[in-house]
Amino acid sequence: MKWKINKETAVQNLMDLLAAEGPSGGEGPVAEVVKQKLLAAGCKPDWFRNAGLKRLPKGFTVGNLIVKIPGTVKAPRIMFSAHLDTVPLCRGAVPVRKGTRIVPKGKTGLGGDNRASVAAVVTMVETVLKNNLPHPPITLLFTVGEENGLHGAKAFKPAEGGNPAMCFNLDGSGRRNGVIGALGAARWIANIHGKSVHAAINPEGGVSAAIIAANAIAFLKATGWFGRISKGSCTGTANVGSMNGGEADNQVMDFLKVTGECRSHNPASLQKISNAWKKAFEKAARGVKNDKSECGSVEFIITGDYRSFRLKKSALAVQRFLRAAPLAGRKADVEVINAGLDANILNEKGVPTLTFDAGNFHAHDLNEYVDIPRYLEGCKLATVLATEE
Repeated sequence: MKWKINKETAVQNLMDLLAAEGPSGGEGPVAEVVKQKLLAAGCKPDWFRNAGLKRLPKGFTVGNLIVKIPGTVKAPRIMFSAHLDTVPLCRGAVPVRKGTRIVPKGKTGLGGDNRASVAAVVTMVETVLKNNLPHPPITLLFTVGEENGLHGAKAFKPAEGGNPAMCFNLDGSGRRNGVIGALGAARWIANIHGKSVHAAINPEGGVSAAIIAANAIAFLKATGWFGRISKGSCTGTANVGSMNGGEADNQVMDFLKVTGECRSHNPASLQKISNAWKKAFEKAARGVKNDKSECGSVEFIITGDYRSFRLKKSALAVQRFLRAAPLAGRKADVEVINAGLDANILNEKGVPTLTFDAGNFHAHDLNEYVDIPRYLEGCKLATVLATEE
């Protein structure tokens, strides 16, 4: 009975939050729904804080929503985090219940990533406060801009959350055990400069930025540096995300911007992969010449996005999860994933953070849905974690 979840209220929380608008950068409406639900659950107005807006990229309307709940027992502060934003595919989503699932009514994504997690945190707070369950000091961190760059987590300062001793981040798609590790990533931009001439009158005099990019990418693919990478101890992935350039079809392209990313669990591998891409583009730029032996050039900019992490099984957050999971009907097991999470940033900031799912499946997909039984397990797991002695 101690951790019993009100299923009807939990599902209604989920439906309400799925229906709220909140794209990356415009999370104000969904943040307000969260705040009103928490106030109704017993949270006090002075527990709330909106923080980090000035540290976010231009265009964000609100910062992170932080709620600091006083403890009823003397123990280290625990934080629960979940991101508020959804991807553009979820714009205008209308959730409907079909059997044991919640699905989108129309041809949109659902937004269960990450509204199922937000709803689970809200339900946990309702359960704890309305049943007067003993609990340590609890911080709730609802981040913004996770989907387009982990921006909210990057803007968060642990002191704003009361310097929590550990964090449980609710996120993910599919059935996951406790995530204790994730890979790191670097983003890159290749600004390629060629030479423009009339493509029909004097094509020999041009240096095509498109050919430079094509040669570089073809070389990287042929030599095993594109897609999944396994070169001895160097492992990871690399991808081209976008290409933008050119002004007219009869003009040899003199500028092309190419963007992409590299990922790896190993920092040394990540650096090696990134450097391989940089060298390939620079070599390709030197190798494309016009009839006067003039070549192109490239400015290749590498920016670290987030670092890999891996918690030890002996870490307090991991041990707490392993004790709590069976009480919520889940396996007492952990895993390492090939993705980036708010947890990457929070661990980097010194807050040991473990991630688990709240029942969302097929994120960023028209077939996205929330499995209600799995979601309710997530609600219960959060409650056990918040109150387990």
